This record gives sequence, C-alpha cells and structure tokens, in this order.
Amino acid sequence: MTDFMQFFSDSNPTNISTSIKLMLLLTVLSLAPAILILMTSFTRIVIVLSFVRTALATQQMPPNQVLVGLALFLTFFIMAPTFQEINKEALTPLFNEEISLDEAYENASVPIKQFMSKHTRQKDLDLFLKYNDVERPETVEEIPLTMLVPAYALSEIKTAFQMGFMIFIPFLVMDMIVASVLMSMGMMMLPPVMISLPFKILLFILVDGWYLVIQSLLQSY
Repeated sequence: MTDFMQFFSDSNPTNISTSIKLMLLLTVLSLAPAILILMTSFTRIVIVLSFVRTALATQQMPPNQVLVGLALFLTFFIMAPTFQEINKEALTPLFNEEISLDEAYENASVPIKQFMSKHTRQKDLDLFLKYNDVERPETVEEIPLTMLVPAYALSEIKTAFQMGFMIFIPFLVMDMIVASVLMSMGMMMLPPVMISLPFKILLFILVDGWYLVIQSLLQSY
C-alpha cells in the first residue's frame, strides 16, 4: 500500500504520465454503462420492448429484468462484429504493447463511429454541428464523438418511437372494437381494457408476436 501511494506521490514525469493514463482508463470504465446505452443498439431495443409491454397492457409482464436482459443479449449479438473489430484493431495490439494507449483509443473509436454513423440521421447530426459552428466532416472518422453520440441517441429514440407506434396500432384497434361492442351492449361501466386484454394476448401468441418484434429489430440494423 505504501509503495502504491509513493507511486502516485512521486514527481517522476514517467510515473505522472502513467498515473494520468490510469485515471483516464478508470474514467472510461466508469462510463461503461453510458457507453453501452448510448453508443450501441441497446436504446432502440429496450424502448421497443417497453412499447410492446405497454401496448399489451400487461403491467409488469414481462418484468423489467427480463426486458433489460433480453435487450443486453440482443445488443451483444448485433454489436458482435463491431466489438470484434475493436478487439482486433485496438485491444489486442495494446495488450501486445504494439501501440500506445492513445492509439488504442483512436483505433477503437473508428469502428464504433462507423456503426453509429450508419444509423444517425443527417438532420440530427447537423443540429449539433451547426450549434458548435463546425463544418461538416468529410469522413466518418473526423466526426467528434461529442457530437456523434447525442445525434445517434436522438436518431435511435426517434426510430424506436416509430416502431413503437406501428406496434400500438393493432392493439389500439382491438381496444376500440371491444369498447364499441361493450357500449352497444349497454355495459359502459365495464373497463374495455379488462375485456380486451385476453384477446390481445391471444392475438399476440397466434401471430408469434415476440418473434416478429425481434426479427424487426434485427432487420432494422
């Protein structure tokens, strides 16, 4: 413990540089949850799955833990090629001491930038570029992450809401049909949602709804 404290208190430039790199590495690790949420496909997936549960009106079924767990594994599946490229271009050379830590950060940012740029609307990216009075970059690698990440997150949220809207339509129609039938029978005090819930679940099972939702999410990437 004493040697560890002396390492950080030493005024040797080499030790100071190493300490700064270690602090930067710890900072990146502490931001790992935010990176996973905002720089991968996790945002779109978890929002769409939440829309499905809300449209079904099943309250807490499936539970949040199941939805988040499913979203995580789908994220790892979709992001596997990008993670493999990051490991090949950045992590492996860094562990083999072939490149420096700064070069590893730069190499790792290229695959993730390429992935995010494919699913970022130009309108959303222009919003942040114009706000900072920055000219449009000629290549994806030149786009700063400070502008690409919020633009990508904004695009993902919009896409997820569009998919959620399409999911809501058939269940909304079913609720309206049930409500009309109940009114025609004079049963206006009976909540339509209570009657339509079993039919919505049955319809969702008959069309293999979870398969269709996951298939749509995978095809959207």
